[in-house]
Amino acid sequence: MSLDKTASETLQTDKPSRQRFHIVGMLFIGIMVAYLDRVNVSVFAADSDFLNYFGIAGNPVQIGLMMSIFLAAYGISGIVLSPIGDYLGPRKSMTICIITMAISMLIGGVSTTFIVFLVARVILGLAEGWYYPMQNLYVKNWIPPRERGRANATWVIGQSLAPAIAMPLFTWIIAEHGWRESFFFCMALSLIPLYLFWFRSTDKPEDHKKVNKEELQHIQNGLADERSNASQQTKLTFKERIKPFANNPKYWLLVLWYISLQVVYWGLVSWLPAYLRTAKGFSWAEMGWLASMPFVAAVLLKTVNGILNDKIGRSAPLLFLAMFLGGIFIFLASIVTGKYPAAFCMIFAFGFASMATSSAWTLLQTLIPASSLSSASGIMNGLSLGLSSLSPVFLGAIIHFTGSYDTGLFGLVAVCAIASVASGILVAKKC
Repeated sequence: MSLDKTASETLQTDKPSRQRFHIVGMLFIGIMVAYLDRVNVSVFAADSDFLNYFGIAGNPVQIGLMMSIFLAAYGISGIVLSPIGDYLGPRKSMTICIITMAISMLIGGVSTTFIVFLVARVILGLAEGWYYPMQNLYVKNWIPPRERGRANATWVIGQSLAPAIAMPLFTWIIAEHGWRESFFFCMALSLIPLYLFWFRSTDKPEDHKKVNKEELQHIQNGLADERSNASQQTKLTFKERIKPFANNPKYWLLVLWYISLQVVYWGLVSWLPAYLRTAKGFSWAEMGWLASMPFVAAVLLKTVNGILNDKIGRSAPLLFLAMFLGGIFIFLASIVTGKYPAAFCMIFAFGFASMATSSAWTLLQTLIPASSLSSASGIMNGLSLGLSSLSPVFLGAIIHFTGSYDTGLFGLVAVCAIASVASGILVAKKC
């Protein structure tokens, strides 16, 4: 009996642990909470009580400013603060970010003037702009290259699942309790990723007590090529860290594609609830569930995209397909008649345009060495969010001056065309 037990324990010991998948799960939870924090203002844009309280009802430019000022701070933070992650490590960096995000939720929930409310949005942008690149550093440290397509797709799906949940959830919270309570709800949720990252994760698998030698060997074998020069890279200066991507045209084509994606994404996210309620005449209840459907479509398509990325071993074709089809459906949404046909075109437009987000990060992790990844991803994310910060307020200005939501959609079609050209070049370069 004891021999059988010993043999059984030996077999269990020889079986690799699965802590790397737990890390991916933490990234999924963390990005979901982060996206809940940032998209609640999209529902506020359709809430007359909130708009009247701050005196911005009937002013699309100020309504768009709620998202634009967040994105501007996000972009600056991504460029300026993300390199700190190369020195502090992702665990400490993300913990600081989550605490700051919770503080911003508290300030937003108790704000009594629009200026204070915007300050809360700036603080949130600074925290999340630093937070996002750390996700990539975790993946780079923990996940072998052949598993990154699905790993990135898993946490990126959280970006779409969170708004899919947020739209009907915040619609209900605001209707039943009020807009302030949505902030306090988000602040409480922040405790979950705070616990997970501080107490249940480490910067690298070799530091985690629950990673056994079989899993560690599997990870290290997969990372062997990338870490072959690790001893030389640990003491690189900032100039040496940016050199691998500063003169890399493939990197900048990817950045252009990602900027285009974020312009389209935040333009649609910021105005979708108001578009459905004001331009298309859907009721408050209808707006809640319809506004979630584009994100449901994105979750499904991102899942397929992640599987395809690992299967074909290339990312650029998926980048091209995403923005090309996204542009087609945005164009259709702007010209069709009837509120339901337009709404369903928007669902497909958003789903296709955002489906290849994980492929962009997978390609980045392929192009850039680990020592420069935090800086490269921070600059890519920072530039894209910084420039896309103009999208919500620009669309608001178009709505104000033309009196039409559909006019702004043509500009988004042009952005999709730019992204299609950039990714088409990457396809030709066999990326």
